[in-house]
Amino acid sequence: MDPIKVDFTGGGDKSPDRKDQVVIPPERRGLKIALNIIATVVFGVILYYFMLPVFNVKSIMMYAFIGLILAFYCVANYVTSGALRTPDYSPYARKSSMIPKIAIGVVGLVVVVGFIVSSVFFRAHSYAKIIDVNSASFEQEIEKVDFKTVPTIDEETTGVIATKALSKLDELGYVSQFTIQPNYFQINFQDTPVRVVPIQYSNIIKWFTNAKNGLPGYVLVDTITQKAKFVDVDGNMKYSTADHFAHYVTRHVRFQYPTYLLDDPAFEVDETGHPYWIFAKLDMTIGLFGGRDVTGAIICDAVTGECAEYTIDEIRTKAELQWIDRVYNADLLVEQYNYYGRYQSGFWNSILGQKGTYSSTDGYSYLAMNNDVYMYTGVTSLTSDESITGFVLVNQRTKEAKYYNVSGTTETGAQGSAQELVQDLGYIASFPLLLNIDDVPTYFMPIKGDSKLVKGYAMVNVGQYSIAAYGSTISECIGKYADLLEKNNIKSNINVDTDAIKDAENAGDGETEDSAVTVTGAITEIRTAVIGGESVYYIKLDNEQFKNVYFSVKASSFENVVIANKGDNATVTIKTDAGKIIPASAFEVK
Repeated sequence: MDPIKVDFTGGGDKSPDRKDQVVIPPERRGLKIALNIIATVVFGVILYYFMLPVFNVKSIMMYAFIGLILAFYCVANYVTSGALRTPDYSPYARKSSMIPKIAIGVVGLVVVVGFIVSSVFFRAHSYAKIIDVNSASFEQEIEKVDFKTVPTIDEETTGVIATKALSKLDELGYVSQFTIQPNYFQINFQDTPVRVVPIQYSNIIKWFTNAKNGLPGYVLVDTITQKAKFVDVDGNMKYSTADHFAHYVTRHVRFQYPTYLLDDPAFEVDETGHPYWIFAKLDMTIGLFGGRDVTGAIICDAVTGECAEYTIDEIRTKAELQWIDRVYNADLLVEQYNYYGRYQSGFWNSILGQKGTYSSTDGYSYLAMNNDVYMYTGVTSLTSDESITGFVLVNQRTKEAKYYNVSGTTETGAQGSAQELVQDLGYIASFPLLLNIDDVPTYFMPIKGDSKLVKGYAMVNVGQYSIAAYGSTISECIGKYADLLEKNNIKSNINVDTDAIKDAENAGDGETEDSAVTVTGAITEIRTAVIGGESVYYIKLDNEQFKNVYFSVKASSFENVVIANKGDNATVTIKTDAGKIIPASAFEVK
């Protein structure tokens, strides 16, 4: 039935004011209101299931969730009333949607006021106090480096090595069913710094065929030896970030703790190798939305899904929880330190005078110390980003933070200096760590090739970044670095012949098992270069598999390379077959 069109305004074609419009309710208004409510409830349930908002006044997600539900009701009301098809019903739709529209406005107002009262503009001093940072002496408190605790690979290399370990899955009957996740978590496992790498289903089809049994295990990468192994988990992991529906671990935990502000989960294993997901419990300590900090943690068993809640004090003090390494994520710690460094003297000082203001440098890394994992980042003045004034170490379990006053170049500057040493090789310098090399502040960084595996190591003096050394082994690098320090009248007593360095020398090239490949052929091309004061020969062989590869041979290690000529038959032994330039572990010429 067509609607009755009656002009009650007496204004002809002139549009009336809204307040004078006649409200014409649609037929079966009560039924349509009920349908709107039912549709909104259904929409809200589905939205909650996938959005997983927190029912907490300090959560922006809650206000967004409420706003979307109210907006959906308004849209549903316009649809069922027929206002979208027939303008005569628009006054009714507007009037009947007035309450949810007002509610949306109230929600928006609460959010705006919440941001204002939480703003650093008004609460700068509160933000500056969110983390306590104590000053400490580099020489007295940072122990001289023990290479048994220094990671020699970065996250990118971890991913390459971890992928190789998945070959173990073929033996278990899981050919091409799983891949590694892109998140690698550094922890201490049985007094060794490692990265644990969770796996995921290769695609949604593989999830359908394997979800019932769960994920068979995870990959453990030793950051010292650069070896990876696949760890079978008894009972398989039924809860993970790679799962869906009820076994998606974030949803599983959210349903049990609907009012808790939680950080993204971190994957860890206890000292027996059993896997868990660690959810840091958060609170907004400044105003409504500011001052994010950790107050505890939810520990979820990755096999059974059983959850347990602990306060931050319990995690810091209970002996049975000392295996937990990552409660405070690195981004949160950097954020809190930057508040501390910028706002000690108020907001305006951070913008205008900038007296006594500091900020973290770009990037961070991790150090294993005292059976804990520490986030490391350099510190620079806000008025200069070319040098550091020191660096900060923050315990990721306890949030204990210490600042060490060390002046010199930034990590980026050190990377550039190391890059110059290996540019002819086409290698890449990783993000550096600042170590105590016999009381000499020194940047240490792995050097990677095209394969993303470690090809060598570099050391750069913090105070004088022109003092930089590269070596294919740690002992070679340290030896060259010690010589450079002596030439520049910097006193040190570096010993390259220690058990720790010898252990690190066995790191290899990141293979999961020790292996060697022998390549033979006639020499078709020879090039030479001087790298770090050492002659290196680049040999190309007439070998079909390696016809586009140069083998780098150091004259100091294989003296017979200096008498090699084109056309000579040669044999090269290598530990990896990846990359355009591959270091030789042995060389013979006939």
